[in-house]
Formats: sequence, structure tokens, C-alpha cells
Amino acid sequence: MKPEPESSPVLERRELLRSVASAAGIILVGCAASGANRGEAASSSRERKEGNGKEKAEGEEAEVTPGEDLMQEHGVLERILLIYDEAARRIDAKESFELSLVKNCADIVKRFVEDYHEKNEEQFVFPRLQAAGREVELVSVLSLQHKRGREVTDDILRRAGASATPELAQALRSFTRMYRPHAAREDTVLFPAFRDVVGRDAYRELGEQFEDKEHELFGEGGFEKTVAEVARLEGALGIGDLARFTPA
Repeated sequence: MKPEPESSPVLERRELLRSVASAAGIILVGCAASGANRGEAASSSRERKEGNGKEKAEGEEAEVTPGEDLMQEHGVLERILLIYDEAARRIDAKESFELSLVKNCADIVKRFVEDYHEKNEEQFVFPRLQAAGREVELVSVLSLQHKRGREVTDDILRRAGASATPELAQALRSFTRMYRPHAAREDTVLFPAFRDVVGRDAYRELGEQFEDKEHELFGEGGFEKTVAEVARLEGALGIGDLARFTPA
């Protein structure tokens, strides 16, 4: 005689216990895996943060190279040339403006461009290229233009202290006409040749010397202060908004 099958409630209880045990095992495995994943994620997050922190620290400590330094200073010069352009245009058009803006601008040229930027080129860049027999003819032309530029700056300062004459406008145009190709040739030919000549270690050392000279002449943040000074002159002349130079 066959035993009677267990009642349905008994089977249901056994199935329930097996399901609970199975689910508990799954949950425990899942928690362990989740904990491991969280640990990996946290570790990965820490690594990313540490990496980002390291990159930031390296970025903060990065030094400006001599070539980059000189080219940034050319950016200041170009903004001065834009002021000269606008002043010459207004003189030609007989539009009134504060002539002292031209004098202040020429003062920056004398102080920052001629007595600092160009002196660095003449002391550190030109002699090394000449000694190496590199870009000798270009160096000769650039040296002559430095000399001529200082003469034109003296002329601008003298005329800007008097009145807005056509002669002043011509002096401003002469300066800008010479210095745009001058700076462009230095950026694209002279400075790359200079870097090749001096080598990595000497190049880095020169960057430090440039920075020391800047601090000596202008104090901490001398470049930034000069940029801010030029920006104020642009604003006073009404050309401080970069968008106005966008073609219509």
C-alpha cells in the first residue's frame, strides 16, 4: 500500500524554507560582491582624485619657458599696437580723445617692451644665436629694429606731450608697421632656433633668469600688472571689447 502524499501545506512550508535559504545565500553573495565593487570603486575614485590632485599640483608648479615668456610679452605688445592703430585713426579723422592715453601707452612700451623684453633678447637670445652661426642676418635686422623702435618711441612721447598732429599719427603707424612683422618673425623663426641652440637644461635655467629679472623690475606679478594696465587704456579708448573686432 503506497503512502499517502504529504499534505499541500507541508510541501508549501518546505518550499518556502528552501526559497528563503537560497535567497539568503544570494543576498550574502551579492552583498559581498557589492562590497567588493564598492571597495574597488572607492579605490578607483581615490586614485582618480589623487591623480587629478597630482596633475593639478604639477600644473601649478609648471614653469613658463623662455620662448613662451617672450611670446606672451609679444601679446602685450600687440595689444599696444591696437591702441596705436586706434589713436592714429582718430587723429586722422580729427576725432577727439585723451592724448595722455598715447603717452601712457608709450611709457609702457619704453618700460616693459624696450627696457625689459628687448633687453632680454639682446642679452640672452641674440648672442647665443650669433655664436652658433644661426639666423645671423635675422638677428642683425632685429637688433637694428630695436634701435629704431626706441627712437620712434622717444618721438611718440615727445609729440604726445604736445598735440594730436599728423606727425604723431605717422609715428604711431611707423611703429606698428615695423613691430608686427618683427614680432611674428621672432615667434616663428628666432625663438625656435634659440631653443635648438641652448639645449633643455640651459633653456630651463634661462626661464628662471627671466622670471627673476621680471620680479626685480616690476615686483611680483609684473606681467599681470602690465596686462591690466594695457586693458585699462583699451577701455578708456573704447576698444576693450574683443567682440567689436569680429567681422559683421
